[in-house]
This record gives sequence, structure tokens and C-alpha cells, in this order.
Amino acid sequence: MNDNCFLPFALPDIGEEEIDEVVDSLRSGWVTAGPKTKKFELDFNEFLGGGLETIAVNSATSGLHLALEALGVSSGDEVITTPYTFTATAEVIRYLGAKPVLVDINEDTFNIDVTLLEGAISSRTKAIIPVHFAGLACDMSIIINIAHSHGIKVVEDAAHALPTRYQGNLIGSLQSDVTVYSFYATKTITTGEGGMIVTRDQQIAERCRIMRLHGISRDIFDRYTSKKPSWHYDVIAPGYKYNMNDLAASMGIHQLRKANKFQRRRQELADFYNKEFEGLPILLPPKAPKGDLHAWHLYIIRLTNNVTIDRNDFIQLMSEQGIGCSVHFIPLHLLTYWRDTYEFKHNDFPCALRNFECAVSLPLYTKMTNDDAQRVVSAVKMILFNNVS
Repeated sequence: MNDNCFLPFALPDIGEEEIDEVVDSLRSGWVTAGPKTKKFELDFNEFLGGGLETIAVNSATSGLHLALEALGVSSGDEVITTPYTFTATAEVIRYLGAKPVLVDINEDTFNIDVTLLEGAISSRTKAIIPVHFAGLACDMSIIINIAHSHGIKVVEDAAHALPTRYQGNLIGSLQSDVTVYSFYATKTITTGEGGMIVTRDQQIAERCRIMRLHGISRDIFDRYTSKKPSWHYDVIAPGYKYNMNDLAASMGIHQLRKANKFQRRRQELADFYNKEFEGLPILLPPKAPKGDLHAWHLYIIRLTNNVTIDRNDFIQLMSEQGIGCSVHFIPLHLLTYWRDTYEFKHNDFPCALRNFECAVSLPLYTKMTNDDAQRVVSAVKMILFNNVS
């Protein structure tokens, strides 16, 4: 074990501003969805350039569920997505009784292979969920054009993608139907748990707002703060309990203000890794094309055949050096539920499988110091030097 203290894979970067805002909410007596949640929604809309509908929820999972429900996805429908994602992307499709149709990834980018999309579309296809993996934008022009030509909806899984840009435009401001962000503890900004739905369609937004709180036709904050008797409400659908609370939103207000600064720091760390790892027997993560901006939520290397140990041994050796690593992701078709339910075979998605078997996510987060990054580099170099053919 390295004598230095253990360097974890990820840590949130929370300042006194967030803490003070949470305390202010606690002292105000309003801790559920209320004024801070509304402010966070408005701030997020402005961050993306305005003119959008923004709906704060308690997770990106619930956001994706609400988005698909609002688009009318139901039993018998099909929704196309990638096997190289967290299970939540596909499980929300099953919530509605629809079938996820998996399309393999581009081996270089880890994003859904747009050349395979047309072949996956059927008469039952209702939507496509592209995932902006690690913070690198999918080729959205092609995806949107294919979807529009078939009358299919597009819901962007942007859990990794704040503040990712595609062709100069922020993800969330494109011409897709819905975009959903995550603010989980390890994401590019955090509210502890939380997410945001973004859409240009007022009907979709209204449906999401109603369904995020039990199908109630009025906002609970408006009812409880009215100076006139305002107790009456109606339930117009069997909704869910998916609202964000003001404690989470209090964090989000200040995290959002730091989003661009956070990205610049992650970019610095990624650039440092890229420079130091050049020429080693590993594949480096793809850079953003000209005009795009990578959020660098994850930094993933891939071991080549010249490395004589496997990925699991590499991670163990990194741990022995006091450095936490992870793997993103176990492809869905290898997980018991998805494998057994849809009778997937091990090699059904060869690009996803190849990437998974050699991928290692290295620490990359804004609280890392330059010395921390050098520790990671030194450990990687030492391990590879001792285990290369």
C-alpha cells in the first residue's frame, strides 16, 4: 500500500455557499419542493440560453421515466438505446411496459453507433435514447434527422453531459424532444440526488410537472403559500413522487454557477493525463471534435493486448497504490435481468463487450490537486512498466 492517504475515485466539490443555502432553507421552514426548487429551475433554463421548460426531479431516472410517459410510450412500444449505459436508462422503458432495443456502440467514442440506428427501427419504435457517454456528445444531427424521418421521438440521457456542447450548442438546447440531466453525488454538478428535465414542448412539460407529484393538477408550493384559502386540488392521473426538494435545489443553485469552472478543471486534468500517458500501451479516451465541448465526467483508459495483466488485476494494483478506480459500465446484456429477459448472448454487442473488458475509469474530479493527478500518473506508469510484453 502506498504511504499516502487513499485517493478515492470521485468526490463532490461542495463549498460554503452550498452549505449556507441549505442552512437558509432549513431555517426558512420550507424543505420540500418550494422557492429554491423554482429558482434552480429558472437558473437552469437561463444557463441553457432560455426559452425552455425546466422541471426539477429527484433523479435522472425519474426524469427519463416522466419523459417517456409524457411522450406516450406504453406497452408494446419499442425504445432504442445503447447497451453501454447504467441500467436506469433501460429500466425506465420497462416501467412503461415497452421493450428496450439495444444498438451497439462506436468503439472509439463509446456512444451509440449511429450507422446501426436505421436497422434497429421497426413499426413499434416510439423513441431513441442516446447517452452522451462520459460527457462526450453523441452525433445528434444524425440521430435527430433519423428520428424525424421516421416520426420517432428523441430523449437525450445527459446524465454525464453538463456542460457538454455539440457543434457549439449546449446539450439541452438542441432540437431533441427532451433532455434529462443527473445531479447524483459523482456527477459534474451535484444536488446529492436529483435531476432536471428540459424540453421545448409545453405539453410535455405540463405532463411531467403533473406526473412528478402524484398526478395533482396544482403545484403544492402554490397551494401552501397562498394567502387565501387554497386547499383544493384535483388528481387527474396516477402520478409518482418524483419532485426535487429545496435542500437539494439549494445545493444546485450554487453548483450550477460553478459548472463551467468545474469543466475547465476537469479539462485541465484530462489534458494532463493525455500528455503523460502518450505512448503507453493504453488507448486514451476520445477528445471532443472541433466545435464540441467534452464535460469530462469520466476519464477512461483501455488496456491494449501488450499489457500482460487484465483489467481487474490492473484495478487491484491501483488500489494497492492507494488509488481508487472504477469501471463504466457493465454492458446491459451481461447483467442477469437483461440477459435472461431478452435472451441476450455474450457476444451480441461486440464493441460494447471489447470496451468493457479492457476499460478502467481513473479518478477525475475537481477536488483533485495536481499532486493527486501526478500520483495517478505515476501509479499507472509503474504498473504498466512492470506488466508489458
